[in-house]
Amino acid sequence: MTTSAPAGELTRTRATELRPVKLWFCSNNDLAPGIAATLATQWFDEHEQEIAGRFLFERDRRQYVVAHALVRRVLALEAGIPEAEAVIWRSSRGRPFLQKPAGGLPRGGAELDFNLSHSHSHNLLGVVRRHRVGVDVERLDRAERGLDAIVETFAPEERDWLAEAAPGRARDRRVLRLWTLKEAYSKARGLGLGLPFDTFSFTLAEDRGVLDFRPPADQAHTAWGWRFMELEPVVDVLAAVAVQAGGSEAPVLQLHHGFPWGRGSPRLLALPEPVGAGGPAGGSSVAPPGY
Repeated sequence: MTTSAPAGELTRTRATELRPVKLWFCSNNDLAPGIAATLATQWFDEHEQEIAGRFLFERDRRQYVVAHALVRRVLALEAGIPEAEAVIWRSSRGRPFLQKPAGGLPRGGAELDFNLSHSHSHNLLGVVRRHRVGVDVERLDRAERGLDAIVETFAPEERDWLAEAAPGRARDRRVLRLWTLKEAYSKARGLGLGLPFDTFSFTLAEDRGVLDFRPPADQAHTAWGWRFMELEPVVDVLAAVAVQAGGSEAPVLQLHHGFPWGRGSPRLLALPEPVGAGGPAGGSSVAPPGY
């Protein structure tokens, strides 16, 4: 007799076969300050060392060090390149990429893409083996940092949806749900804030989940859509993941918590169907309760 996995989750055997999207959520508190400083000294390249030394406030330096130590550790686990030997370059728009060795990645695979986000002591890192990934993380208590200005950048239909919510926490949550999704998508495309946020829009479920996606004009006729997922890894911290869909990518996400000293067991979640160009209308990206 066989049993199916819980809703939103898949068996580990199936997830391994499909090369899942991988996500690491790490708090600054998951890495002791002394250890973080030592890792920065041992792992960071000259450019990273220079940036880390520029920060005036220790909290900002710590955020940078933990986030970039996380990147190098995860790339070592996924690609097989020692932390201090990974060469990371940036596009003209500032998006980081791993420079693959001439002989290919030691742990196999022709491609590897990653994306990093951090916000007030929380770090989020996404890795995929094919196509592109974008991630964003925000704390719900950032209301004092100009949410009204953020709303002005949204598409008209999104502003109408926000106007339906009562002022306060409910509206703030809606704003940040849209913001994290927009950030994740634009970062996946390597455009960042260079992509006007009013040129594309999301239709969201009441609680969590992308019901529909209207892409910008330059993506309106692409063969594949995008998979979007909203998460709340800890209370009042909202996160979003955007993954470019393709013909054979895995509809599976592995969610890891903490700094990855080893290969701990992740939570396995089912990614939604693609929405937007190439995806069925009304696809849902609802995560299991608590995420």
